Amino acid sequence: MGGPTPVGSRQGCDKQRYTEDGARLVAGCIPVRYRGAPGAAADAEVLLITSRAGKGWGFPKGGWDDDETVEGAALRETVEEAGVRGQIQLPKIGIFHFQGHKQAPGASPHQARCEAHMFALVVGEELQAWPEHRQRQRRWMSLPEASASCRHQWMRDALHMWAAATHSLRLPDGPERMDSEPTPF
Repeated sequence: MGGPTPVGSRQGCDKQRYTEDGARLVAGCIPVRYRGAPGAAADAEVLLITSRAGKGWGFPKGGWDDDETVEGAALRETVEEAGVRGQIQLPKIGIFHFQGHKQAPGASPHQARCEAHMFALVVGEELQAWPEHRQRQRRWMSLPEASASCRHQWMRDALHMWAAATHSLRLPDGPERMDSEPTPF
């Protein structure tokens, strides 16, 4: 793991990637740890973080810049927002579409579509200080608790896809939230 801890988060969108039809490309991770037997569903916990405004729980994710791979962007965002490092798991969990709040230059606000590439990350290091530690809370949760706590439906969909693919586990559905259209692998 290791490596220097970034002092700050990347800012601005001059390097931000977009799809040909204007959707903002985003990369993120579901940070995972196992309390007992590695790989045992009952021992799995995932790390959720609050938004900067503190409005609900979700997984670390953010813009994929044109000078990095999608995996590199997911790892960077996870360190910046959640303060954890580890081993990214391939293949990715999937690609998820949702309505964001940032749009392509020159686009209208209703065109703030996003395409999120999500990965699982087996956590090997939990930092005590990280770029956004004063702006966010983080909390380890069981898979059912995380499913019930996810603020965004598309993040819950990603968690459910990962749990099904990794552990053959079907998590209970929480309250339906209409902000995503998942696209598997």
